[in-house]
Amino acid sequence: MLLRKMSISNYFVPLPIKYCIVDITSKLETIKHRWEEMGEQLADPAVASDMKKFVKLNKDYKDLEPIVMAFKQYKTLKANVEEAKEILATEKDEEMRKMAQEEWDTAQTRIEQLEQDIRVMMIPKDPQDSKNAIMEIRAGTGGDEACLFAGDLFRMYTKFCENKGWKVEVTSVSEGASGGYKEIDFTVTGNGCYGILKFESGVHRVQRVPKTETQGRIHTSAASVAVLPEAEEFDVEINEGEIKWDTFRSSGAGGQNVNKVESGVRLRYMWKNPNTGEMQEILIECTETRDQPKNRERALARLRTRIYDMEYQKYISDISAKRKTMVSTGDRSAKIRTYNYPQGRVTDHRVEGLTVYNLAAVMDGDLEEIINRLQMAENAERLKENIES
Repeated sequence: MLLRKMSISNYFVPLPIKYCIVDITSKLETIKHRWEEMGEQLADPAVASDMKKFVKLNKDYKDLEPIVMAFKQYKTLKANVEEAKEILATEKDEEMRKMAQEEWDTAQTRIEQLEQDIRVMMIPKDPQDSKNAIMEIRAGTGGDEACLFAGDLFRMYTKFCENKGWKVEVTSVSEGASGGYKEIDFTVTGNGCYGILKFESGVHRVQRVPKTETQGRIHTSAASVAVLPEAEEFDVEINEGEIKWDTFRSSGAGGQNVNKVESGVRLRYMWKNPNTGEMQEILIECTETRDQPKNRERALARLRTRIYDMEYQKYISDISAKRKTMVSTGDRSAKIRTYNYPQGRVTDHRVEGLTVYNLAAVMDGDLEEIINRLQMAENAERLKENIES
């Protein structure tokens, strides 16, 4: 069954009876105790003065809050069931017995739902899911057709983000000779957007008759999509004194100001890769605005994200080694999806049987059905890992 609306219960995968809520009550009590401790720490002036520690602690506190609230509700409902059970066992008045039975039935139904919800809440969350996303689309094999396909993918994601109420801002673009893009980078800002868009990382393949094809033959082209969590100021430590800055005049549209004012900025930064131990130079250019200070600020933000991404890839690699599926491992070289125009279908290769026959709607931004299925598969696997660990 394909689920259009997202809710906690959408992720539930039936489990053997031995995995009932009773088995994790002690773990939930520990979480509740830890949450209460965090609340006390957040009120401590010493913690509040350490902004980096305060931000992380506050985020962890908010992440645990839904689990604690659900657990409290669960315990209340269990107490209501026990009370109703006692009334049914001792009460003679039929009206009271009827009310107790209704209370029993209502509480039992809600308890079953809460058990499902709590199981999902107990899945360890990717700490990056709540972040904004940096997306990069690159034309791959296929020449001009690949550039056109990259443009189609950008339009698809733009429409999807508009439907979600997220903001899309292009940061870098290189147009194709016949349209589309050789490459395009953009930022997506919105609540939890990385946690959803991360499923799009990988190679996207298209099968269709290109506009330049005179024989009517179907060609196969590809474009790669990379989705990165946007680094926040507290995620990466950078010695700004070691950054080398250059300025230059931007080219392209924008009037005389672009050609006369050195608004473009270029930074160079030497960074020690923790995975290899080698020093490497990071080069970033920014010409997004006519304001040099704003370009410097954005270039610095992109530097943080670049470094954060390279460090984050080790985390991604560790996940990939442990998992049997490639649902959200972030492998940018893996072929994840095929868009077949002659048959009007879209097939995602990470989940068996995940094929939809609404290609036109998908290319117009309707990705909900596909992403919902990917999220369900991802959560089912993470839930299994969490129970077995």
